[in-house]
Amino acid sequence: MRGARPDDDHAVRAIRAAACPLDVSPHCHAALLFAIADARFVLLGEASHGTDDFYRERAAITKRLIEDKAFDAVAVEADWPDALRVDRFVRGASDDSSALQALGDFRRFPAWMWRNQPVREFVDWLRASNQKRPTAERVGFYGIDLYSLYTSIASVLDYLDRVDPEAARRARYRYGCFDHFGEDTQAYGHAAAFDLGASCEEAAVAQLRELLEKRADHAGADAHFHAEQNARLVRNAEHYYRTMFKGRVASWNLRDRHMAQTLEALDAHLGAQRSRPARIAVWAHNSHLGDARATEMAEIGELNVGQLMRERYGAQCFNVGFTTADGEVMAASAWDGEAERKRVNPPLAGSIEALLHESGLGRFALILRNNEVLAEALADARLQRAIGVIYAPATERQSHYFHARVGQQFDALVHLDHSSALEPLD
Repeated sequence: MRGARPDDDHAVRAIRAAACPLDVSPHCHAALLFAIADARFVLLGEASHGTDDFYRERAAITKRLIEDKAFDAVAVEADWPDALRVDRFVRGASDDSSALQALGDFRRFPAWMWRNQPVREFVDWLRASNQKRPTAERVGFYGIDLYSLYTSIASVLDYLDRVDPEAARRARYRYGCFDHFGEDTQAYGHAAAFDLGASCEEAAVAQLRELLEKRADHAGADAHFHAEQNARLVRNAEHYYRTMFKGRVASWNLRDRHMAQTLEALDAHLGAQRSRPARIAVWAHNSHLGDARATEMAEIGELNVGQLMRERYGAQCFNVGFTTADGEVMAASAWDGEAERKRVNPPLAGSIEALLHESGLGRFALILRNNEVLAEALADARLQRAIGVIYAPATERQSHYFHARVGQQFDALVHLDHSSALEPLD
């Protein structure tokens, strides 16, 4: 292969020796669950936000985690209030009559990221699975991202209007600071970052503090916990939008810290309800879930959820990366653009995707944790592809590749050599 590295033959042999073919999925999933062992956080990635195969394989693994390892929750790269509607549906606590309705709050770009056919099927499965469980043991569905500043404000106010009208009055006064920007988060961030308008930081912090101080009065109550999480999202989103105009690294780190904080809060809340440590499956992009310390991003000061969770929970965190070589992807050409079905370029020479393709195995999993031979074969830095909601094939090397040491980045790797694009529900 043109551009192949001298050690590629050794790496391909190691891959072939260790690969678990996904065509024999019950055996392969059993091997993966054996490697996961007692890990309480299983981070399931994706190399794009628009590949059907990633979503389906991730859902298949999650079903096994729920059925065989009693996992309590699925936490996804989505906003808390949008996912909460799905959570209520899968627990049998909403008026929605279908998964299609329950996914209706995912309206912000990119809607296809969660409003798609594989997610719809998984949500239907989770609701049916939960109906066989006692109410207190039903598996939840949560969002860990931080973009929904104004929706979360509305959720906090709605909760306080119901339980404490006087506290609602105080919250409405504090959050009124954001009213001047017409729900335009970037306009707020620009004004606050460059002293063109008052910062709402103190107001957001004060409201979160008040809810946290009242936690003891609502111990274990889901409704108060949801209000806390929305108030935390408002506080962190305010900081995020104020920071995004001061550099990518600072805003990236703030966002991933928020996601890790949300997982920690969810862990504590579910653990208190169940009187045992919680178990949570996390769905997000590889760039969030693979350990940043094993990538070139660390050189510029970036961290991510995978790194933070490993640092906090050690071996109780198990992260799985996903890769593909070619096929199609659902992506936009620009932010807020239309969803397009795009052909994925063949992988660049010297990339991990090219190496996995060279194995000729098609669809398989690699267990990296506790496999010294394989981890050593994949220890060197190689190019790795990352497609988000935008795909720019004309500038692929600059736009979509970075260097990573995959043997240290992930505990396991799932490679789906040829993949297809997501089917949006809209």
